[in-house]
Amino acid sequence: MSNSTAQVLMKKGKRGAAAYIHADCASGSPQHLGPLLDVLLNPSKAIDEWETIDWCRWLLAGGRTPDEFAAVVRSYDKHDKCGLVWIPRVVAYRCRTCGISPCMSICRDCFHRGDHSNHDFNMFLSQAGGACDCGDNSVMKEDGFCSNHGNKCPRTGAAPAELMCVAEAMMPRLILRLLQHFRENSWGPQTTSDSYRIAVQECEGYVQMLMEFNNMGDLMRSAMTKALINPQMYRNLVEPPFPDTEYGRYMAESNKMYEKAIESFPAPEPPDEYRHLAALAPRLTHHTLLDEFIFWTFKYEFPQNVVCFLLNMLPDQDYKEHLTRTFVLHYARIPLVLEQAADPDTLSNRVVHMSVQLFSNEALALRCVQQLQLLHVMVLSLRLMMGRILVPSTLHHAHRHRVIDCTKRLMKEHCYWPLVSDFNNVLSHKSVALLFLQDDSLVDMWFEFLSMLQGMNVNVRETGGHIEFEPSSYYAAFSCELEAAAYPMWSVLSHLCEPAHAPLARRMVAAALARLRDWLHAANLASPHVHRTEAMHASFHFPLHRYLAAFLCAGVRCMGLRAAELLPSQELLALLAVHPLRVQSLFYEILAGVWVRNGLQIKGQAMTYIQANFCNSMVDMDIYWLQICAAHLPADQFLDMCIDM
Repeated sequence: MSNSTAQVLMKKGKRGAAAYIHADCASGSPQHLGPLLDVLLNPSKAIDEWETIDWCRWLLAGGRTPDEFAAVVRSYDKHDKCGLVWIPRVVAYRCRTCGISPCMSICRDCFHRGDHSNHDFNMFLSQAGGACDCGDNSVMKEDGFCSNHGNKCPRTGAAPAELMCVAEAMMPRLILRLLQHFRENSWGPQTTSDSYRIAVQECEGYVQMLMEFNNMGDLMRSAMTKALINPQMYRNLVEPPFPDTEYGRYMAESNKMYEKAIESFPAPEPPDEYRHLAALAPRLTHHTLLDEFIFWTFKYEFPQNVVCFLLNMLPDQDYKEHLTRTFVLHYARIPLVLEQAADPDTLSNRVVHMSVQLFSNEALALRCVQQLQLLHVMVLSLRLMMGRILVPSTLHHAHRHRVIDCTKRLMKEHCYWPLVSDFNNVLSHKSVALLFLQDDSLVDMWFEFLSMLQGMNVNVRETGGHIEFEPSSYYAAFSCELEAAAYPMWSVLSHLCEPAHAPLARRMVAAALARLRDWLHAANLASPHVHRTEAMHASFHFPLHRYLAAFLCAGVRCMGLRAAELLPSQELLALLAVHPLRVQSLFYEILAGVWVRNGLQIKGQAMTYIQANFCNSMVDMDIYWLQICAAHLPADQFLDMCIDM
């Protein structure tokens, strides 16, 4: 059918043309829809043109009004899951009695329709946004479902086969039109965060139309997700050869834009032994519309409307599986996108808005770990990200040891937060945490990352005049150790509670000791006696010591291990007592005014060290380790070390 014939069809009016197209699609081999969409979805037109969007609504309705069609489609909704998506700063609820995952959350309506009396719940203001888990038995217990979701709602009959025939035929082209818009705006001398934001604003109306379709319920959501995850459909739409027509020539040019975007998108540089992992490949490959959709989501810095559109379809389990796998295959690019972002704080929230919905399902997270090496990808991504801001350590003049520079933007703006948040999320699943502990390469890689935090943010005591400029980097250091070291440690330890786990605790103690030996060697620390000049340099941050203390403590208290069997020689034990002792000495020196010339920031560090939210991860572990050292070292030697401090 030529353009002129399409124009004749359009003269029938929206309802008349829609009825004609519906009959054409119901026949099983539509001849007229494609050419009509060539005219309506012509890429030379603005994507948010109201007339085009209205035509799409009427065509989808197949001869009914859009409102009538939406009501009919909704009447067949199964109501299995809520899936309501909300943006930041929306009130939601979390019920720990009903939750299987600690990240479980439900919307206000589902909470009030459910029975949570006498439950342990809280109302919260969402920081990153979220999605309602009501009806999802992989995230919450069925007893907590509201009356509208899960098995509590009445079942509807089967929908007529021809009801969705136009939607199923149209949906691939509707989604492709949005991808074409992203392709067109992805390349050029002015492509920045601002230009990406403008491109996203331009398609706001179009994305809203797709969201309206999705909100019709299960039937329409199924039509959309089938289009998104069908590889053959993607090949038919975007792969050459293209016809020698205006649209064919446009698609050839569009493919070039896509290839340029793929080539220019930053790629991780993993160690050689991990280059074979699909998620760390130097070049991304896409096989479905969803694959490419996720790529543009990353490229355009997780626009809010696109994130919400993708999350709205999560009640479809097949789609959720595909989305999670595709997200993992792009995951290693997150640090690179964060580093280049003009507003990393907003971007971080949007990344977590998506990732927390995907990784809260234990079975799905476990499959990603087993099949796509998700834990390796996460730890490597974090290690590569932090590896770009390392500087020689000034503690003990240990220039062979390199630590994180806490003055860098990456630290001050918490660019690493989405990575550690996701890591903590997956470690909250017992099956995943146990796999982590059983993998020697993963444990070694994790301790290599922790060594980057060991002895960071060194303070040098002022002995002359008062410091002129007070650095604010100390809070970045404390936040990093808490979020990136302590939280994962406590997540893992929460699963080690029986004697059968003793070999895992023993393995972690051995790994911590091995990494500490390497660190002491790099620090040139051969004697437990601290030289006076070295006492002028001090840090609060020794996560390797705290990991050693925490796993030793758990092994002794819960798993039947004996400390004497796990501890190193007295010579090494004395060296390992030096820095926790120095931290206690530093704290009291600050309170006594010895460091007064270093300004208020040094007192801020002391106060942060003893805050309640840091206490479990720092003070308690330091004290426990010193108690172990005092019990297993000669009393006079330990006393001399205390006096030296």
